[in-house]
Order: sequence, then C-alpha cells, then structure tokens
Amino acid sequence: MNKMIAFFSSILIFALAAFPAFAAPKDDAMALVAKAVAHVKDAGKDKALTDFNDPKGAFVKGELYVFAYTLQGVIVAHPMNPKLVGKDMTEVKDSDGKLFTKDFIATVNGPGKGWVDYNWTNPTTKKIEAKSSYVAKAGDIFVGCGIYK
Repeated sequence: MNKMIAFFSSILIFALAAFPAFAAPKDDAMALVAKAVAHVKDAGKDKALTDFNDPKGAFVKGELYVFAYTLQGVIVAHPMNPKLVGKDMTEVKDSDGKLFTKDFIATVNGPGKGWVDYNWTNPTTKKIEAKSSYVAKAGDIFVGCGIYK
C-alpha cells in the first residue's frame, strides 16, 4: 500500500511540476490577445494593425506574437511573416487536413474567443508540431496568438 501511495504521489508531483510550464505560455498568449483587443478598441483598427505588424513592437513577446485576420479569413497582420498579409487562409489546411482558419472564424463568431488546435511548422525547429492559437473577436477583425505544445 505504501509503495502505491508513493507511486501515485510521484505522478501527482510530476504533473503539478509540468503543468505550469504549459500554463504560463497559455496565460501569456491570452494576455497578449486581450491587450490586442483592447488596443483595437482604444487606438482604432488601422493603428492597431500597424502596431501588430511591427516585429519589434509591443505585440511581440519572445516567441509569442499577435496576428490578425478579417472575419472572412484574410490575414491583415503578421509580424513574423509579412508575405502572408493579404492572403486568404480559409482553404489552407494543416498537416492533418484541418481547415484551421475556418475554426478560428467559427470560434470568434460563436463564443467570441477561444482556443483552436492544429498542426503547423514550428519556425524554430522547422518540424510540424501541435499548435494551439487563442483567438478573439475585435470589431470586424479577430486577433490571435499561438503556442506550440
């Protein structure tokens, strides 16, 4: 019995130690999105998009950055890959065939904000990895921030 308690205790300790490592990036992504939504409301969409597109601006925090789309699925801000701005992403699929931009749109048009999971190439490792993006509606656009799991 004592061995079983020790075993489950060690699993619990491991899980509690591992959870903050994932929770912190999720919290940071959500905070960055909340800041971006507030910026759209306070500064206006045009100024906000200029700021979101700045790779050295306030909406880039380490590996985290804010991106923005129209509600029709066209990228209007991407500080890390400006070549994507103006691209309609609605038919772009992840490595499993998921139309993740359509899920972004459904999320912001439904509950208004939330997480969308998909697979994408991590620019650091150059490998396809599980990614989760937090998206939120901001007027007639939506903003998001993704983390690799």
